Amino acid sequence: MTDQSPASEPQTARRTQPARPAQQSPLAQPVQGAQVVGRIALLLRLVGRNPTGTPLSEIVRDSGLTRPTVHRLLTSLAAEGLLDHDALKHTWHYGPEVFVMGTVAAARYPIEELARPSLVRLAEETGESAFLSIRRGAETVCLLREEGSFPIRSFVLHEGVRFPLGVASAGMAILAYLPDAEVDALLADSETVAARWGAQHSPASIRANLERTRVTGYAVNPGLILEGSWGMGAAIFDRGGRPGWALSLTGIEPRFRPERQKMLGQLLLDEASRITQTLQRPPLN
Repeated sequence: MTDQSPASEPQTARRTQPARPAQQSPLAQPVQGAQVVGRIALLLRLVGRNPTGTPLSEIVRDSGLTRPTVHRLLTSLAAEGLLDHDALKHTWHYGPEVFVMGTVAAARYPIEELARPSLVRLAEETGESAFLSIRRGAETVCLLREEGSFPIRSFVLHEGVRFPLGVASAGMAILAYLPDAEVDALLADSETVAARWGAQHSPASIRANLERTRVTGYAVNPGLILEGSWGMGAAIFDRGGRPGWALSLTGIEPRFRPERQKMLGQLLLDEASRITQTLQRPPLN
């Protein structure tokens, strides 16, 4: 394995872009129906959080919309094939049209193909479950999972799960290497995050974890989401040096003792560096 120094990547990620004139592009102009589109996008994200299905009450709670509005939009999406409704379990799921769109879009985003071998190696070498997550705005979304051989597992993370940046090891690994101004903006609403995820995700706690992540290069989540369920993550950087994805390992606390963390962290850094180097290669003409 190659030895990756985490100190070199943060410098790349922290380069700030020159200020641009505050001009609003035509695509950013308010358009008729934009509110409806935003609501539909929100509902699709909420439904996709749980592969076993999401009940209407949970969607209503987390969307902030009224129950009749949510039900009307979900029913319309189901009529278009974008969602399915399980009448027995009273849950909502992604429909066949989402699968078709995802299959078409996958060709443009080869990160899953690049990351799969790394996930397999991580799972085989550690026995823990390995994951790939992507940054989407102020959140991370889990894309891929590879189960480890250790019989006791943590089920906090699975495909489709979203966490705010700063919550869970993947989001912490990404957040640690964003420019300071962007970190400040993302943490401006961290009081809401603490209200949802607990006082252990207060602004001060997140910033302290960020500093530890910048020292070691990898993030550690010591059971902050669910007691006894630990995780570690390392960021993957795009061609511009920005962290856009993260690899992570999850498992139970005894498997993440301090003496083992360094080994797990180095494995994560090695695989994250491998993917980063591939992504940053100049495109073939």
